[in-house]
Amino acid sequence: MSEAMHISSTFAQELAQLRDMIVRMGGMVENQLALAAQAVVDSDSSASSRAVEQDPAVDALEREIEQLVIRMIALRQPVANDLRQVIAALKMTSDLERIGDYAANVAKRSVVLAQFSLPFTLTGLASMARLVQENLRLTVDAISSDDSDKALQAWRSDEAIDNLYNSIFRELVTYMMEDARSITPCTHLLFVAKNLERIGDHATNIAENVYYAVTGDVLPEGRPKGESTASAIIRPAAAV
Repeated sequence: MSEAMHISSTFAQELAQLRDMIVRMGGMVENQLALAAQAVVDSDSSASSRAVEQDPAVDALEREIEQLVIRMIALRQPVANDLRQVIAALKMTSDLERIGDYAANVAKRSVVLAQFSLPFTLTGLASMARLVQENLRLTVDAISSDDSDKALQAWRSDEAIDNLYNSIFRELVTYMMEDARSITPCTHLLFVAKNLERIGDHATNIAENVYYAVTGDVLPEGRPKGESTASAIIRPAAAV
């Protein structure tokens, strides 16, 4: 085997290792998010603790992936398609780490929320959490299979998450205006919803990088987005 063929074979093995590590990290944050959602919706303190406890392992894997990427760039000096895949992998890892942080924050807020008896259901928030989980799962599947179609589907799914977030935002603001006693729990719920919305954004970032790594094409800058919260609040209702 020539030296060039050996280097090419070794780099291909390292790329496969890199993808496997990112998929493993994706699975970890998927589980973290599921536990955080369970902690909020079911007031499950055990799920909250497990979600928070997983965060250091996610951070450690991120550092391990970064070290592999640096070694690959330094030793293999990839170009063109190879370099694109390596850089995209590094960006995906950063987004996955942020998703883990947001999931841990949701879990921590569930502990405070469990102290309140809420006069309303968390059906909307549970639906939003489910949508975000489905989108993240689709994104991780796209990484695992180098599937640009799944990446595009995940990219387009963010609009539904944004629309549901805006609906929850308006609902919680209404509760706070009607009853001052609900201000504290509703404020925590607003942060939970915002964290879920940000997880959706990071999943969309990952989908964009998967699409770019696989096809070499960049998705449009204008993502499909729902109605902005600010405009939804200040826009007057239509006359009836």
